[in-house]
Amino acid sequence: MSPVLTLPDGRSLTLPTTPLVMGIVNVTPDSFSDGGLLKNAEAAIAHGVRLTAEGAAIVDIGGESTRPGHATVDAETEMARVLPVIAGLKARVDTPISIDSYKAEVAEAALAAGAAIVNDVWGAQRDPRIAEVAARAGAPIILMHNRESIDASIDIFDEVLRFLERSIAIATQAGVPLGQIVVDPGIGFGKTIRQNLDLIRHLDRLAVLGCPVLLGASRKSTLGRITGREVPAERLAASIAAHLYGASRGAAIIRAHDVAPHIDALKTWAAIEDSMKADP
Repeated sequence: MSPVLTLPDGRSLTLPTTPLVMGIVNVTPDSFSDGGLLKNAEAAIAHGVRLTAEGAAIVDIGGESTRPGHATVDAETEMARVLPVIAGLKARVDTPISIDSYKAEVAEAALAAGAAIVNDVWGAQRDPRIAEVAARAGAPIILMHNRESIDASIDIFDEVLRFLERSIAIATQAGVPLGQIVVDPGIGFGKTIRQNLDLIRHLDRLAVLGCPVLLGASRKSTLGRITGREVPAERLAASIAAHLYGASRGAAIIRAHDVAPHIDALKTWAAIEDSMKADP
């Protein structure tokens, strides 16, 4: 049976065998991939509408860059960036909106403005109150693994599993049902290239956590190092390749900048999978 996430408004979001695509809307001036392109709420809303039209099942809105060396912003600045976008997008599309933030205050305001999912890049460990916010709202929460620094010597799977186990414990103790939790290995966050690739190759090992898995390798620097593409926006083919491999290893949600090409690629992958099942 496919996992089903229940949204605050009572609607359901089913995670079928073919991964859903989460489209990215960065309302930040310094995003690693497209910082500054969406300079105002109107542009960000229009972009979110376009991603929905292209097939995004979720639109993820973030107001603070998480790239290496990024400048942190306070909650007020972050809310000023994302709340008008969430409200404007909510008025124009029915697609569930997720708030990409690790701050409880921002998540609470975003949910009040119309967001339906919390996406925390620190797995509720930077600000554990965010899990209480999700629980009170009845919102699913995405818990991502993160590290302050890279350490090539560690067992990355043990590190990710132990971290996410702690994150899940924080969320469930705050009142979030296990069935409302999605986990994310955090590709590109405090990991070597080899560690990132190993996580994608063995993504199915995260199944022991009992939660659907989100994979977000879109335009990441690891792909740039592999392909020699220094410009993030030129890493589309590499992003699709990584995500299709992740789909074959059980990813339930793919977080991507380029929605339409991912939808086409996943439809093709699913058709091939279905044809294989039909063979005698």
